[in-house]
Amino acid sequence: MPSHPHVWPADRWNTRPVRARVLAVARTLTSATRVLDVLTLLSPDGIERYFTVNPGSAFADRALDEYLHGLPGFTVLDWEDAVRRRFDLAVACAVHSSMHRLDARLVVLPHGAGYNRLVTESTGDTVTAAGLSRNELTHRGRVFVDVLGLSHPEQLDRLRDSCPEALDVARVVGDPCFDRMLGSRRSRDGYRAALGATGGRRLVVVSSTWSEHSLFGRRPDLPQRLVRRLPADEYTVAVVLHPNVWSRHDPEALLDGARRMGLRLIPPHQGWQAALVAADCVIGDHGSVTVYGAALERPTVLVATGAAELDPRSPGYAFGQAAPVLDPDGDLAAQLELALAQDPAGLSGVTGRSLAHRGESARLLRPLLYSFLDGLDEPREEPALPPYPRPLPAPTEGPTAYDVEGSSDGTEVSLRRYPFAPDGHPPRGFHALTDEHPGDALRYTAEVLARTEAHAERPATRWLADTAAELPGLAVAVAALGPARHLLRLRTGLLLEARAEPDWARPDPGIDPLLLGSAVATWLADGGEPAGLAEHGLTVRTGEHRTRVSFRTGS
Repeated sequence: MPSHPHVWPADRWNTRPVRARVLAVARTLTSATRVLDVLTLLSPDGIERYFTVNPGSAFADRALDEYLHGLPGFTVLDWEDAVRRRFDLAVACAVHSSMHRLDARLVVLPHGAGYNRLVTESTGDTVTAAGLSRNELTHRGRVFVDVLGLSHPEQLDRLRDSCPEALDVARVVGDPCFDRMLGSRRSRDGYRAALGATGGRRLVVVSSTWSEHSLFGRRPDLPQRLVRRLPADEYTVAVVLHPNVWSRHDPEALLDGARRMGLRLIPPHQGWQAALVAADCVIGDHGSVTVYGAALERPTVLVATGAAELDPRSPGYAFGQAAPVLDPDGDLAAQLELALAQDPAGLSGVTGRSLAHRGESARLLRPLLYSFLDGLDEPREEPALPPYPRPLPAPTEGPTAYDVEGSSDGTEVSLRRYPFAPDGHPPRGFHALTDEHPGDALRYTAEVLARTEAHAERPATRWLADTAAELPGLAVAVAALGPARHLLRLRTGLLLEARAEPDWARPDPGIDPLLLGSAVATWLADGGEPAGLAEHGLTVRTGEHRTRVSFRTGS
């Protein structure tokens, strides 16, 4: 460990005394976010916190620099400045031999579910998993890491072969990221609401690591195929792409079409953990996010196994061979129904080889970290990892047109709506669209048109009259009056005010005006009489979700 004398700024300007200085070391955005999980175990009182980027990664970009500078409570140093200073502790979740230059006790942890990937550029060979190689852990034949954290004892066996001199500093400490997910399960309902998994919708999380062998590398069309072919009122689809994908590409642009159909795109710096907790099903590959999803006992299917870039002795490789496979060109809805019916603990034997000491990493890690902070005592309260915040998917407008199929049974109407795409496929039923839908091609053939927001400057009755004059072939036009109240005009000219009725489960129900209009159009097409709506009302069903709606004749 080098020794570089450095005079820190005068402490007399501080209100609270500084008793220790801790440096977080990142190489990529992934490793930066993982370090933050670890540092939540340290009380901020008495600790000055710094961040630096160890240079050299192909995925260290301006976004990483902007992310670090936006973190509250951290001072960002460039690498050359960081190696000239002395710190009590440095924590990294990716290791490189140049870290020997740090004047600090160095704790290294994995930035995924263990150590699985073969990265020749890092390890210098073709057989050792990145993070466990002699090329990364030693300098001039000497191990410079003070603690090498492992997530499972299995990694000791591979370390014994790849760098046996590092066994003395290896500690099995579990996985704090996975444990934060376990501790976030009570927030699941809030996560689901933030991702649109409401009204009986099931949340499908699509996860892709980076490289040509990943899900997104092999099938970038899969997210759009999912949102196009799954009923929009029964499923919500969210996509998690590895930060390294964001570093080299523009996912917002690449997935723009799917996002306009309702796809939720999770930003690279935060939200994927909450999405996994919220998920009903995971479609993925050999990346750690998919492994975590299976470890959380979410039904999981793979589109890519990544066998070509994984250590064949690693649990990640075994996971890719054991998990069921999804055919992207097959019937996606049918395959997901089968996946959702599978035993959620079916892959626990494989994921168990990646993640040991579940729920215990805070207890194992915190005393280890404080052992290097001579000026501070470990807090007396039980160590705990905070739950993850609610996810904030990239903003999107969502679908403005649907392909609708439906049927009625008495006063119950069952609907399935699919986001419209001009892909040449014949329609399943009829088209329903909002007034904001661009272009005129669908507008003059649609059965249902809805204004989804109330506008005081153009009252609902006037908008309905203008729409009927412009589009006399419409079966139903709907103008929103509020979340649960809408005014409808039928082709006959009859006006009906509709209201979603509360029940014990939903005291304040709402109903999408376009969904309501589609239900009324279906009921009328099946022979229902307009007068019967006011007399009997309708029950609108999507999947297992039902909303009772009453009608009265409007004016």
